[in-house]
Amino acid sequence: MLQLQADYDTLYRDFVWRVPARYNIGVDTCDKHADGGGRLALIYVSDTGSAAEFSFDYFRRQSNRFANALTAHGFQRGDRLAILLPQTPETAIAHLAAFKAGMISVPLFTLFGEDALQFRLSDSGARGIVTDPVGAAKLETIRHALPHLERIYVTGPGGSFEQAVAKGSDGFTPVDTSADDPALLVYTSGTTGNPKGALHAHRVLLGHLPGVELPQDFFPRQGDRFWTPADWAWVGGLLDVLLPAWHHGVSVVAHRARKFDPLEAVDLMGRYGVRNTFLPPTALKLMRMAGVKGPAPGLRSIGSGGETLGSGLLDWATETFGVTPNEFYGQTECNLVASNNAGLFPIRPGSLGRAVPGHTVAIVDENGRVLPRGEAGIIGVRRPDPVMFLGYWNNPDATAAKFAGEYLLTGDLARQDEDGYFWFAGRSDDLITSAGYRIGPGEIEDCLLRHPAVSMAAVAGIPDPVRTEAVKAWIVLRTEFAPSEILAREIQGFVRERLAAHEYPRHVEFVTELPMTATGKIIRKALRERG
Repeated sequence: MLQLQADYDTLYRDFVWRVPARYNIGVDTCDKHADGGGRLALIYVSDTGSAAEFSFDYFRRQSNRFANALTAHGFQRGDRLAILLPQTPETAIAHLAAFKAGMISVPLFTLFGEDALQFRLSDSGARGIVTDPVGAAKLETIRHALPHLERIYVTGPGGSFEQAVAKGSDGFTPVDTSADDPALLVYTSGTTGNPKGALHAHRVLLGHLPGVELPQDFFPRQGDRFWTPADWAWVGGLLDVLLPAWHHGVSVVAHRARKFDPLEAVDLMGRYGVRNTFLPPTALKLMRMAGVKGPAPGLRSIGSGGETLGSGLLDWATETFGVTPNEFYGQTECNLVASNNAGLFPIRPGSLGRAVPGHTVAIVDENGRVLPRGEAGIIGVRRPDPVMFLGYWNNPDATAAKFAGEYLLTGDLARQDEDGYFWFAGRSDDLITSAGYRIGPGEIEDCLLRHPAVSMAAVAGIPDPVRTEAVKAWIVLRTEFAPSEILAREIQGFVRERLAAHEYPRHVEFVTELPMTATGKIIRKALRERG
């Protein structure tokens, strides 16, 4: 835990990792707080607005019961359990049970379409999945293509998940896991072809802690309570909010609206005593557009990441909420390695901040050589590092390519000034940053090419005042099809249904040809310049 002080250099210099040899996320975030005293863990606010409170004792009992059910159903250490749920108590129970049973949980976004789900479930070889009736309906159409998927646990009254939990004993001896044993498989947005599964060890939670504590103004303090609109299927919700809060025994508010409502979000934070929040830049932009007035009662800290806020939005948020948002930086493979803290050092608008204590972050070239201050290069993180992934699932070549010498290469371009601040310069891998999501064009292009009207397709991000970037597709049609608004909307719906709502191209332009290199690669830079 970071110690509150005013000197960043001393804090960074004196930091020491304390990662035990034997460690289990489920035990650390739940069982150690479940002492029979009813300590509050979660306030769940449903879509209808009703609220219910759950203790760590409850989560210990329920996760033990589900872990016993999984064991009774033949699941073994190392098996993958997918979790296709929003922010609900059942989501947390499933993750905890998987961790305690020595399994690997695979979080999946509820807005994924059938193609996106099929790829991730097939690639991970998940033997089981926990979902709700909506997710179960999606799975019915692809179940035939998933021979590894043996059990679907459906939540809800009388559902198979509730039945499994009810039959299990509430006594369970957690598997004795090493801190380096695999625990979590999170799929990233790829840039060429399909996404890759980033495999993380149990230690990844401990590796996240300094990067949560710093931007959340030396979290936790007395009375803290955490909430984020970010889905728990992403590291921003699961590893930046839920699990770090529970590591410290801090309660979390769970509520994931079908569509983000700025006014409702402010009301929610005030009504349930939220003191700490992770608000992506898009959420702050939407709040500003909606005319949100502050300050939010009791709000103590705001973390933000995924794209830079800029001085205008930073000033507005500070004035409105009475709290200065602290931006942070990371990626699924190696998260929360740079951050700001307005109370510790001056914020320079547009900067990603400085290296988080415990992490060695540098600007390097493609060979892993550290570059001089002020020179642009790739953001690299020195290994070993407890927050760093174990590798890409069943993809040793991609894992090897992610490293150069002693450094993990993030693929993001930046420079570091003389005072240690990092300044983002661009992406070397064509990732699109839209509404806080990092979107790879490859999967979208693959989907577009499956539409009967599409001959060739390219995808890139174009500037958007709210989302930072919007997904745009340039499409060459087959000869028997003619461009039209109706066809453009049909193609948009085709992608939205098969991938996810945040990935479909909001803009479609029909062209006769695409810019190509001599070797036949699409020049996305040229497309971005066209806009």
